[in-house]
Amino acid sequence: MTESALAVIEQEETEGTSVRRVRVGVITSLILGISVLGIAFPVTVAVLLGEAPYRKLFVSYPGVDVAVVTTILLVAAHAASMVSVGAIVHLLFLRDAPAQRARILSQGFEIRVLRVASGAWALCAGALVIFEALDANGAPLERLSISYALPFLWDASDAPKAWTISLIGALIVFFASYFAERWTGLLIPLWAAAVGILAPVVTGQVLVGPDHDFGGDAAVFQTVAAFAFFGAVCVAGLRVSSGRLVAPQTLRRLFLLGIVALPVILVSDVVIGVFKLAGSSITASVTGWLILSGGVCLLVLSGMLAYGWWRGRRGRLPASTLTALLTVGGVAVAGWLGTGVAMTRQPPPQYFVPTSIEQVFMGFEVPDAPTALVLFGQWRPNLLFLGIAAAAIIVYLIAVRTLHRRGDTWPIGRTTAWLAGWTVVIVATSSGFGKYSASNFGVHMIVHMSLNMLAPGLLVLGGIVTLLLRATRTGRDKPAGLHDWITWLLHWRMLRFLYNPLIVFVVFVGSYYGLYFTGLFGEYMRFHWAHQLMNVHFLIVGYLYYSLIIGVDRPPRPLPHIGKLGYVLAAMPFHAFFGVILMTSPGIIAEDFYLRLDLPWADLQAQQYLGGGVAWAGGEIPLMIVIIALAIQWSRQDAREAHRKDRHLDTGLDDEFAAYNQMLHQLTERETSRPGPRPPAQPARRSPTHEEPRP
Repeated sequence: MTESALAVIEQEETEGTSVRRVRVGVITSLILGISVLGIAFPVTVAVLLGEAPYRKLFVSYPGVDVAVVTTILLVAAHAASMVSVGAIVHLLFLRDAPAQRARILSQGFEIRVLRVASGAWALCAGALVIFEALDANGAPLERLSISYALPFLWDASDAPKAWTISLIGALIVFFASYFAERWTGLLIPLWAAAVGILAPVVTGQVLVGPDHDFGGDAAVFQTVAAFAFFGAVCVAGLRVSSGRLVAPQTLRRLFLLGIVALPVILVSDVVIGVFKLAGSSITASVTGWLILSGGVCLLVLSGMLAYGWWRGRRGRLPASTLTALLTVGGVAVAGWLGTGVAMTRQPPPQYFVPTSIEQVFMGFEVPDAPTALVLFGQWRPNLLFLGIAAAAIIVYLIAVRTLHRRGDTWPIGRTTAWLAGWTVVIVATSSGFGKYSASNFGVHMIVHMSLNMLAPGLLVLGGIVTLLLRATRTGRDKPAGLHDWITWLLHWRMLRFLYNPLIVFVVFVGSYYGLYFTGLFGEYMRFHWAHQLMNVHFLIVGYLYYSLIIGVDRPPRPLPHIGKLGYVLAAMPFHAFFGVILMTSPGIIAEDFYLRLDLPWADLQAQQYLGGGVAWAGGEIPLMIVIIALAIQWSRQDAREAHRKDRHLDTGLDDEFAAYNQMLHQLTERETSRPGPRPPAQPARRSPTHEEPRP
């Protein structure tokens, strides 16, 4: 063997050794960072705090074993759920595969990560159902030996119930990771994962104290953004540490996700911090110091993202730099997660601020009667719907701008309808109407009808799906993007099932009776997250209903015009019956909740009578407007069809006559090609107007 060949082999061995050393260093750094910051730190905080946090909440100390095991399980459950969400985000939105291949889920690295992470999430969530029942009620581990102790402890607090929901979400994701074969097969697991990660958050510390409506909404935004971006960073870090490459397109999309998610995380973290401190100094409590620690981790992540984006803009990002950035990012995520879990082991200052009954249920007080001046003048921002509306408007306007830059046009009426629809949502949820919707049943019904009847009727006229499809492009060799995702979603069998007119009608009409006549409304009004869930339900169901009638976008199951008219007329009696029942019923809906508020200006019977009148008129009037809009659309479509036929006839062609002549020609060919003796030819019959002269 020559000396040059030996030199090449030695160089390859040296490079391979260096790569292995880098991989070992990355794995070692991740393990140490996660162990120290993610697990050891919150466990140490829980041990040092001891039984003091439990005494502050007037709960007995369950023992150091229950406290430590609960803390470890919380870290593991949050980490596993974060990686699960990150793997789903990778598989759905970050892959660089072309559209033809991206529609099919390959059995690659991310799907294996999803299976392991979701399995671990399910195991930890199942264990937390037991240990959170013990920890939240101050029961020692020995209490489980008593029969029926666990069901009693489970029912006595919200934490084990929330982790039960998280367990269900984790199991859905776990089984879907084995059976999902197409891109659309991960859409239900995506929603299940979102519910699973939000359930323990919205029922935790952000549900207690004054202004908890702000804290709860901010926590929803932070949880969704953090688990999506941080989880994707962790999956990319695991991929690099296993010796695999991260595709440039995946890396670009990951940076883009971070650019969108990190500002949301930072802003919501400030809101949550101000809410938890409740006016106290940030250095005056353990919670304040933990908020500072979590803020440092977020700043490290922000710096990592900014540096990586800057290096990527200057040129190709070296593999060593990317590895270092992902390693630092993984450790920072572990630190942020550890401080978050440690924060749950100590009651924050907002727990001990004097709180009225109104603040307990709603987060704020409503001392004034809901007059017109109060309803239109006293605004209280609803952060959840403000954020959703802002995102929807920004995406819509960017798409319109993209079309205009390309030289295409988009009807101004559709843009106006979209903006008007979200304006109705903002006014209904953030004005005095939204502020008094929990304390006054009549005002609540106005908000209900606005979100369920008025706003969706305007939003469906915006044609958001058609706009996004026109503003985006697809290509055979290009990575799958927004155009492909929307197309796959529209052809999804589950969407066709959800858009079944009968199902939409039953849910649209049945929601009124199921919510208000079963006691569910009274239970939901006690929690801010449940009140927000009601509003989201109203908006989505209304959008589905009106999209089948007057929507610009073509639904998966379109109705003929006469069917749309019958669809509208069929719903009108149900609204009238519902309103009459409310107006004439001697019983008060959610009476226990309103009596607990004990508002001096409240007249429960008059409020319910007003709510019934709003439900009656608010159901009839918008539907009559929809009938008028439907008639206008019908006449315009007939006019367009007549114009198209006239234009076609002007060219000298006619589809109907051409189809008739083609049918006659096919019948003639079939007759001449039939086997057997042919009948004798008949003499041609002359026209009676051209008879021969008689001899």
